[in-house]
Amino acid sequence: MDSLRTRIGTKSMGVYPVDYPATTDFPTALTGIQDASAHVEATARNCPNTNMVLGGFSQGAAVMGFVTSNVIPDGAPEGAPNPMPPDVADHVAAVALFGKPNDRFMRAIRQPDVTVGPMYAAKAIDLCVPDDFVCSNGRDFNAHMEYVDTGMVDEGAAYAASRLAAIPAPAAPPAAPPPAAPRQSPVPAAPPPAPAPVAPPPDPAAPPDSPAPPPYNALRPLPPGTVLLCRATCQVTGPA
Repeated sequence: MDSLRTRIGTKSMGVYPVDYPATTDFPTALTGIQDASAHVEATARNCPNTNMVLGGFSQGAAVMGFVTSNVIPDGAPEGAPNPMPPDVADHVAAVALFGKPNDRFMRAIRQPDVTVGPMYAAKAIDLCVPDDFVCSNGRDFNAHMEYVDTGMVDEGAAYAASRLAAIPAPAAPPAAPPPAAPRQSPVPAAPPPAPAPVAPPPDPAAPPDSPAPPPYNALRPLPPGTVLLCRATCQVTGPA
């Protein structure tokens, strides 16, 4: 893990140790397969922008081989988990296996062969020290413990780092549009000014009183131009 951390620059890195009893009792690896599968699937679902590197040594390499398999192998013990959904492979950048038990070794301990699934094979590196009795046809027991000394740990870390570097950064989410300005209610137009009251026309001046005609005096004729108004009164006094 330290070798990989120094190769990824400013990228953050977390480590998840698979929870299982790694012992010479190889069938205990089933617990590791169950735990690793569940963790990888949960990470892909809950952290879709996280790129995972799966790695393991010896029995741990077998665990990761079974985790990436696309089938439950023949002879698998009861309780072996189903293969992970195919889309989970999109979240795995690399698989680094060190000293993965070969078919000869697995047959000797009566366990199914370890085969990396096709969705992961192109992104996996399978490293084996020459003469390692676990992963080769050799019989050197000491060779199984020489992965650091031979530089294969650094080789696996460099491979994983190159796979991570080739993955483009996730696109930034689109910027949120600025909040819309609150809608302003239209200001009602000011009512037109009331017309100025029109002063009523002045009352026409009353015509001057006509002078009363002078009283009629038979003994005194009226002046010329005087109009004399006379009214006659008729009374009915009896049958016609």
